Amino acid sequence: MKRKEINSARTPVYRDAGFELPDAGTTSDAFAAETDHEREPDLYIYSRYRNPTVVATEEAVMATEGSGWALLAQSGMAAIDISLSIFQESGRKSRWLFFSEIYGGTLSYIASILEKRRGLKIDFFKPTGADYDYELLERTISEAKPDLVYFETISNPLLIVAEGRRIIQLAKKYGARVIIDNTFATPLLWKPLDYGADIVIHSATKYLSGHGNLTAGVICGNDKELMKSAIEYRKFVGHMLSPDDAYRLQTQLSTFQLRFRQQCDNAAKVAAVLYSSPEVSSVLYPGLDTHVTHKAAKDLTGGRGYGAIVTFDLRGDTKDEKRARRDRFIAAVYPDIRLIPTLGDACTILMPVESVWGVKYPEPGLIRMSMGFEPGEEIIEVISRGLRS
Repeated sequence: MKRKEINSARTPVYRDAGFELPDAGTTSDAFAAETDHEREPDLYIYSRYRNPTVVATEEAVMATEGSGWALLAQSGMAAIDISLSIFQESGRKSRWLFFSEIYGGTLSYIASILEKRRGLKIDFFKPTGADYDYELLERTISEAKPDLVYFETISNPLLIVAEGRRIIQLAKKYGARVIIDNTFATPLLWKPLDYGADIVIHSATKYLSGHGNLTAGVICGNDKELMKSAIEYRKFVGHMLSPDDAYRLQTQLSTFQLRFRQQCDNAAKVAAVLYSSPEVSSVLYPGLDTHVTHKAAKDLTGGRGYGAIVTFDLRGDTKDEKRARRDRFIAAVYPDIRLIPTLGDACTILMPVESVWGVKYPEPGLIRMSMGFEPGEEIIEVISRGLRS
């Protein structure tokens, strides 16, 4: 049956496991090109290596990030694994510095994979109070001389905004590579590659896709040697994103900026309401001028926004009272705001922090709310109902 070319507006879903090659000579050329890790091979071979739907979506991410290359993986954790693994070399004793205020899954990965199974020396840099001490950071880097520095632009769930440009400069001053998880800030608020970061990671499950219906991760960079290492690692461990998820991400990425602007706007409105409520003891949101890292956030993003997460603490005299208050709030806002342990969805969702990170953050009244892009007044009405409960 003769194939028919269709003038589709976007690259369709190619579900082929393997791709047809016309002859033995072309097959040799195709495998040689794949071994050389060229960015745009003339022929596809096998979807674990590369897939045209995935490549088209990677190009869309590159345009959004302004990067020289982008590689998709099947989750944010897979993207983290690729990014960290490409800097590991057999027989070399690397020393890496991680900021302690990072995603809990990343911390578990460090403990279970990097330290326990791979034997890496890991140091942690902790905040001093509610912010980072950058003089202490320079002393730490100068003394430890890490090969790699890893941090999140906006931390989860306390929303500490890092002085990203300053951290990159300090790391480079002492010869360290820099990986940044920019999921909370997104390319709309800050592009770390423009300031010398080596790798930028996003959990594309969150704002880049934005509808809570797929999991994906992406690694972006400019250094072609790092790209080749990342392609090789992804190919051999099977971290490739499926073509179906790539297609959906490709489609949803086209509305990313519109969605995220609305989510940031909603977060600012909700933070103001929560801050003025007598039922709330504290609000953690970088857009409030009372937030410790508000100035850092404004300098970093140029005032374009402060993210779409608001973390707040419900008032209560005892821990039991706070838990009861939290549970009433969650029940009162349901089903308009649901308890879903993720973020970046199209609808506003929440997560009780103690239930997930109780060892690290034993605050029973603390709730992390991820703003959707519903009309802001609707969200505020629901939250007000919860505060009255």
